[in-house]
Amino acid sequence: MYTAALFDLDGTLIDTEPRSYEAWSRLFRNHGVPCDEATLKGFAGRPGREALRDQLDRFPGHTVDELFAEAIAYTALPDMPPVRAVPGALELLARLRAQGVPLGLVTSGTRDYARHELGVFGALDFFDVLITADDVTRGKPDPQGCLRCCTALGVDASAVVVFEDAPAGVAAAKRAGADCVAITSTQPAAALAAADLIVPDLTGMTWPPPTPAVAATARTEV
Repeated sequence: MYTAALFDLDGTLIDTEPRSYEAWSRLFRNHGVPCDEATLKGFAGRPGREALRDQLDRFPGHTVDELFAEAIAYTALPDMPPVRAVPGALELLARLRAQGVPLGLVTSGTRDYARHELGVFGALDFFDVLITADDVTRGKPDPQGCLRCCTALGVDASAVVVFEDAPAGVAAAKRAGADCVAITSTQPAAALAAADLIVPDLTGMTWPPPTPAVAATARTEV
């Protein structure tokens, strides 16, 4: 019943959350701006510039672009936490590619960032379409990126499954009319409750994934 798969990048395919968390923490800390875990978690799954706009009044004298560039610079420092592939992610991409399933990436990161990170893990060539923060005017939880990716792939969102790890991404998928598989790599299951299926990672993930819609279809066909 699914004709294509869309993936988020950070937290879904690669575990960048420790690095991102530390980069945003360092930004607040180095500017003497107090922040709590809820504030830092609020950056997950959203375009960095959009998340920073919500906090800009706490950084007087600075622009969003300045702060964003500073945070990105922190991620390249040698003392930052390492980035690893999410368990099962690369194997799933390889299986889907071998089966001829169209694949799209919808990320809140920039195009240069997405291409670099995918290239590091040898996953760039798996994807037919990349939709990044450079391609949309409204980031997640707005469905614009998801819908634009579906259009580029030539598929309807109702026949797509989206793999996500953050509430903003789950909301974007559901608002687009797609089914969503959420993984608890960065968020507790309760925060991802709107997803159709919640799993710890992508280890052993089948195609199509065992969402309630797939189970219902199987019962109908019996």
